[in-house]
Amino acid sequence: MPYPAGHRERVRKEIVDSARRLFNRSGFESVSVDAIMAHAGLTHGGFYSYFESKSDLYAEVLGCFFTDPNWKSRWEGVHVDLASADAGPQIVRAYLSRQHFDDVENSCPMIALPSDVARSDETVKTAFEAVFKAMVTLLCRDVRNSAQPREDIAMAIAALCIGGMVVARSVSDDGLGNRLREAAIRVALELGGWKRP
Repeated sequence: MPYPAGHRERVRKEIVDSARRLFNRSGFESVSVDAIMAHAGLTHGGFYSYFESKSDLYAEVLGCFFTDPNWKSRWEGVHVDLASADAGPQIVRAYLSRQHFDDVENSCPMIALPSDVARSDETVKTAFEAVFKAMVTLLCRDVRNSAQPREDIAMAIAALCIGGMVVARSVSDDGLGNRLREAAIRVALELGGWKRP
């Protein structure tokens, strides 16, 4: 009996969502294909009809609001309109928001996985690089500071956002983490030439 229309796309999305949550929680190397499929309520054997390898799955997991037009805000009270004239400051505020900080499973994989990526194959590195470049491109579009080349400023802002969230999640002092995120927002907005409301 054939599967209903849309079944394949729905299952693929379930696998990607399962992998995103588990990779963000435990890291790329620590999560097995078996764990991903079990978390999605599927069997291991079905994995290879959707993906060639865990690295290929990772490349798709990296999709987020920088690269996926269907990505919807997953953090309550945080919205980013990439078509607006002030998308850059919206990205900074969303990325360094408390909501993004708290929602580990739905966070940007660039935060949880940098050290795993550094030890991974070219497929994984290329996927990570593509998302970083997409973030830089979106930020670069709105940079108003002309003290340096716009792309250099956008790269610094992206690194500040990603690194700021990595360090904020790595400290046990919640107050310090909050101060760090707020400082990163302030400096990123200044770098971009964006006024803070």
